[in-house]
Amino acid sequence: MKAISYSRYGGPEVLEFGEHPDPKVGPDMVLVKVRAAAVNPVDWKVQAGYMDTAMDAVFPVVPGWDVSGVVVQPGIAVTEFGVGDEVMGYVREDVLWHGTFAEYVAAPVRTLARKPRSLGFEEAAGLPLAGLTAYQVLTRALRVRPGETVLVHAASGGVGSMAVQIARHLGARVIGAARGSGEERVRELGAEPVPYGDGFTRRVKALAPHGVDAAFDTLGGQALKDSANLLAPEGRLASIADGEVVGLGGRYCWVRPDPADLAALAELADQGVLAVRVAKTFPLEQAAEAQRASREGGLGGKVVVTVDWTE
Repeated sequence: MKAISYSRYGGPEVLEFGEHPDPKVGPDMVLVKVRAAAVNPVDWKVQAGYMDTAMDAVFPVVPGWDVSGVVVQPGIAVTEFGVGDEVMGYVREDVLWHGTFAEYVAAPVRTLARKPRSLGFEEAAGLPLAGLTAYQVLTRALRVRPGETVLVHAASGGVGSMAVQIARHLGARVIGAARGSGEERVRELGAEPVPYGDGFTRRVKALAPHGVDAAFDTLGGQALKDSANLLAPEGRLASIADGEVVGLGGRYCWVRPDPADLAALAELADQGVLAVRVAKTFPLEQAAEAQRASREGGLGGKVVVTVDWTE
């Protein structure tokens, strides 16, 4: 099969397009014919070696954790999916090796759910990691309830836009921090935009004078410190970007594959609650360019790698 891989840590320049052995399909796995795979910041961060102390890399590594595609072979123990099922997944394992930037990926069933009927493959590929992150933080770490006020950082970004939509579905009022054109996107999603920059905390306090009930930090650093200072007396704080949140009394969160959560996200998409905006697509062989686009940011949507199949 054709795939993208890297044989040493580095940036987009280490990515190579070429032939790889077809994946082996374990008993609790399915072979997925990849139609699309989203690019996420974590892809190029682990590729740069930032997770080397926590995750072994078996070179050459095929990057990518998000995927959408079609099941072509179920493992011998699999009852959840059959040939022809359209699926999406957050295919993260505990070793960097077989990722989703390939024509095929062998995915554990615990990482998959059926693709939302209302989304195309490109949109569906952009949902799992960002959607799971937002869903798990809001429903578990922050336990958002109807009527509460939630502050979401980088609210026009991949995780942030998911968080705004899910928090509103949970019945919360959402204040979305954003920069530049992102403010309009935050408004479109139904949140109250607040621009970053001098006076940021003052602007949030004007909207929530008694403090916010929950704050979702996606940036770390000053954004995390500001969030802690903007909480109501019993407010909750969570971060996916900065472990210092623990010292501030909050939760540090790392997304995990969960088929039930993925299925819940698919249902929200089919109900019209969740929308995924795809900003740019690249063919598989141009994955390095896709990664560069993701790193530059400012696109207002997901960057997705597509696999062209001629039937």
